[in-house]
Amino acid sequence: MMKFNELGLSNNLITALNNQRINKPTPIQEQSIPYLIQGKDVIAQAKTGTGKTLAFLLPMFENMSSNIDEIQGLIVTPTRELAIQITQEAEKLKEFKDINILAAYGGKDIGSQLKKLKKNIHLIIATPGRLLDHIKRNTINLKHLKTLVLDEADQLLLMGFKNEIHEIISYTPKSRQTLCFSATMNSEVKKLAYKNMQDPKLITIEEEEKTLDNIKQFVIETTDREKQSSLCKVLDKENPFMAIIFCRTKRRVDDLEEALYKKGYNCKKLHGSMAQAKRERVMKSFRKLDIQYLIATDVAARGLDITGVTHVFNYDIPENAESYIHRIGRTGRAGEKGYTFLFAADKDMHTLDQIEKDIRMNIPRIHL
Repeated sequence: MMKFNELGLSNNLITALNNQRINKPTPIQEQSIPYLIQGKDVIAQAKTGTGKTLAFLLPMFENMSSNIDEIQGLIVTPTRELAIQITQEAEKLKEFKDINILAAYGGKDIGSQLKKLKKNIHLIIATPGRLLDHIKRNTINLKHLKTLVLDEADQLLLMGFKNEIHEIISYTPKSRQTLCFSATMNSEVKKLAYKNMQDPKLITIEEEEKTLDNIKQFVIETTDREKQSSLCKVLDKENPFMAIIFCRTKRRVDDLEEALYKKGYNCKKLHGSMAQAKRERVMKSFRKLDIQYLIATDVAARGLDITGVTHVFNYDIPENAESYIHRIGRTGRAGEKGYTFLFAADKDMHTLDQIEKDIRMNIPRIHL
């Protein structure tokens, strides 16, 4: 395996990484950083938790100058949670280079963002709506932009931001470097990428098999009527250190949180209809281990890289294998063991058969 100093990173930046006890690059970092430092366009496919945030942040810091009082880097991401997470990673690199960073996302007071914009901002991490709001107010000018990153590009498209992305790109110089990072690489993502890039390098990191190796998976056969009591039996038996419970809709999340809370479980919900400040408080509490069970929708939990999650419970069956792998990938990280339980009624069996076929394994059944 290569070392960071072989990738073209400067010593100061490597020191900043060592201070965080990050000593070796992950495969996505190893393969993409040399191209990115050279200013090449890159399309990278890698799952959450593979180190892709640092894969684009490190070269951006390397190539930005704190002496140029212009916006040089822009990272566009689909959700507020991801914007916050990327901003936290970027802030850790400031000891290497004094880069001014602005996180611009909906739900946060625009006044404080405007106040910060009066300073010289070098790097912006933003959700599409709030970014366009600033552009149209003439509070953000992208004419000197060096690097544009579309992070979680598949989710940007899935959440309906295609037109916004094209509009944002129209405000940037044609000479910019464009990076597209995505967990999946369907035809829509490729079309978006190739339309806005110059001779891009394509990097694919296959991590799914390895992810599944660390995770013990089980199916609980139940009925819709018995599902909640089945869940409680498993929670009582397992008593996980930290767990995420996935539901299909916001309404299902609301109902399950209310029911579990009444039964005395230490749980909180997370979904897109909650006020941003509340979502941030919930995530902070979960990371600090003040909450044992996080009950969430797929979109709310997209991209969340939380250390220490021991269990994932699929209260509602995911739509497909890709969604299933994404969900269970919240556990079994950094070589640790993870445990997942999927609750399936008769009507879910067709979907379950397809998931098992796609992941090429039969998930063991448990009868309570």
